[in-house]
Amino acid sequence: MIVTHMADTISSRSESGFAYSRDHFEHLVDTALAHARKLGATDAGAEASEGYGLSVSVRKGDLENVERNRDKSLGVTVYVGKRRGNASTSDFSESAIHQTVQAAYDIARFTAEDPVAGLPDEEDIERNPPELDLFHPWAVSSEEAAEIAKECEAAALSTDRRITNSEGAGVSAQHSHFFSAHTHGFRGGYASSRHSISVAPIAGRGDDMQRDAWYTSMRSADELASPQSVGRYAAERALSRLGSRKVKTTECSVLFESTLAAGLLGALVQATSGGALYRRSTFLLDSLGKPVLSDHLSVDEEPHQLRGKGSSPFDDEGVKTHARKVVDDGKLQGYFLSTYSARKLGMKTTGNAGGSHNLRLSSSRTHAQDDLDAMLEKLGTGLFVIELMGQGVNYVTGDYSRGCSGFWVEKGRIAFPVQEITIAGNLKDMLLGIEAVGADEYTYGAKTTGSILINRMKLAGS
Repeated sequence: MIVTHMADTISSRSESGFAYSRDHFEHLVDTALAHARKLGATDAGAEASEGYGLSVSVRKGDLENVERNRDKSLGVTVYVGKRRGNASTSDFSESAIHQTVQAAYDIARFTAEDPVAGLPDEEDIERNPPELDLFHPWAVSSEEAAEIAKECEAAALSTDRRITNSEGAGVSAQHSHFFSAHTHGFRGGYASSRHSISVAPIAGRGDDMQRDAWYTSMRSADELASPQSVGRYAAERALSRLGSRKVKTTECSVLFESTLAAGLLGALVQATSGGALYRRSTFLLDSLGKPVLSDHLSVDEEPHQLRGKGSSPFDDEGVKTHARKVVDDGKLQGYFLSTYSARKLGMKTTGNAGGSHNLRLSSSRTHAQDDLDAMLEKLGTGLFVIELMGQGVNYVTGDYSRGCSGFWVEKGRIAFPVQEITIAGNLKDMLLGIEAVGADEYTYGAKTTGSILINRMKLAGS
């Protein structure tokens, strides 16, 4: 938990810090929808939003940057039959709203017809959204944020004399809220927050210098890890990489650290999302009901998790979100579809306009004692990856090639750190080749998984 003096900076005031109220946003949206109807629009939707925050960074104990952000927007979508137009503005005056609606209407009139364009069906709309406890304002001042960042960096620098430098530490507190409505009866909105502390220390000197980083990010500041623990762990990660070397080109088992494993879960989402499916640009085309993971694996989606980083009572179109099993015993049970992509595929929306919601990968083989040490034992001899570089993923073919660094493992124990190597394979084979998932779960964004062991990959080294 976060240190006491930091928790004391969390706002106890009832004020949200926003410049505009929910009632004001409702008025703006209703004004836009009324004008769209007046112009002759078949259907229309509008969303008013606002965000504000503070970001502070320090380096070597000195203040580097203090940034405050505050933005607002009104977006309008207008349908004229099967034609669709969009426009937005940051001016909330009535005349500007009318001009924005007119612009969206004019775009719609001159856009080609799309037979599947349109608002969600009324039976899919969320009418009574649940409260998910997503907004926890943090009234931290720039001075307080700077002190927290300095504490975090100081903890990293004092961990070991071999920590010789720093790329800096930062504290961020971000808040936003919105209200959205459309002419099929949806009305809803909510406020949310996201706060973080991060640091990036450098270990070693001369030809043997290594950098690593760590952070903590939560919706509520009182759930953040302490700045001291973040700093020390980041330093330990950098120190562990000193003396890195290459290994010979080979084929071996690969263990992805839990912080990186979410990327493999993200690849599954990308490959089974509506846009990729109807464009036929995915290596998992027509995969519904078929094995896409090893048969001991399941993926669950839980949009209504309290304080969840990927929680949402409804998707970006106002469609209901609901808990579901995306993958069951390795077989794909559902895609990630918006209203538009679902109609293109002749299916029903899954409430995923805007992305997935709190995915969790689990294995029937995982036991409570399967921590990282246990996963290294399962790896035996092979590569333990803690950092990936580059964007070498082809979602059409599934081909995967990424630069990486980590550790060479022999007989279940770390032998030495490695760098300047590349791992390669095919995502389809990789996902089907997952042998184990650790109990060392980590949540990255809206995805939670333990470390992932893949049976075989190509390793290009010296």
